[in-house]
Amino acid sequence: MISIEQLSSEPWGTLPGGDPVRLFTLRNAHGMKIAISDLGATLVSWHAPDRAGRLGDILLGHDTPAEYVAATTYMGGLIGRWANRIADARFTLDGIEYTLDRNEGANLLHGGTQGFHRALWDVSEDNGALIMRLESPEGDAGFPGNVTTQVRYSLDDDGTLTIDYEAITDAATPLNLTSHPYFNLTGRPGADIRGHVLSIDADRFFEVDAALIPTRLAEVAGNAFDFRQSAPIGARLDWPHAQLARAGGFDHCYVLGEASAPGIREVACAYDPGSGRELTVFTDQRGLQFYSGNALNGNKGRGGIAYQPHAGLCLEAGGFPNQVNMADEQDAVIVQAGDTYRQVTRYRVGVRSGV
Repeated sequence: MISIEQLSSEPWGTLPGGDPVRLFTLRNAHGMKIAISDLGATLVSWHAPDRAGRLGDILLGHDTPAEYVAATTYMGGLIGRWANRIADARFTLDGIEYTLDRNEGANLLHGGTQGFHRALWDVSEDNGALIMRLESPEGDAGFPGNVTTQVRYSLDDDGTLTIDYEAITDAATPLNLTSHPYFNLTGRPGADIRGHVLSIDADRFFEVDAALIPTRLAEVAGNAFDFRQSAPIGARLDWPHAQLARAGGFDHCYVLGEASAPGIREVACAYDPGSGRELTVFTDQRGLQFYSGNALNGNKGRGGIAYQPHAGLCLEAGGFPNQVNMADEQDAVIVQAGDTYRQVTRYRVGVRSGV
């Protein structure tokens, strides 16, 4: 049993097959608390203060484990083995073609039907941090190699949630992991994120086809996708742009600006003027998927809320969608036998002073 003061656990129902599910809560010295489940290593809730000190839940989510298993929105889930899409659910590695689980039309999305977000993870603690571990056998969703993944969640007193990923494999395989929280910084159930102000440190993004598979790199300059300077999301959603019409909003991967030195750097910031809450994203990854919750359409959420389009936003750090099929980019997402996949992403939530 975890006994660290900042980390507690409690039962959280069962899966349809009867397996018990637990909730683990990280706390900091300022009353912030984040609930994480061993089902999918899922970020279930994040209570953070506004500028008046009032706590509000800034994550979308569901009430029960069964609802998470049944949902197709990936709310808060740890995504693997492959975040985002792989075209035609296939790739070729070392001359062998692998066919994957087709769970979105002809494509693989977010690791397939039984991705990491629907698995029960083993849990331990490390000095107040939450350690989650998962064994993914060879052939899981069609991928080669046995993969062991470990994710470490830690919460600092400055409001920073750090997600440290590590994975090892016994055979060459593509890996692209991410976390999929839906943020709504208002902390108000039923509100949308149109009033949020967003910045992303990226000059380019991937345009997509009708299946949301990247087709080419495009410049953000002069169009709705330019968040190099902070801009309101709602106003940008209303811009006439063929890519926005195709996706129903933003569901595009940004190519992040290069850091002055290798390692983690600030890549995006979202701000809600009403509450004063500010979310800053740091990562060592090359891609950031900005998703504006376009496909939410009455999905049942926590407390019986029916989430509508743009009820939350996702900022998912990782590789590029379909990168394993990009001839000039494939090697960057292939982990060789005996090597270690590593990724670090931080979400910092604080309060901006003023109005």
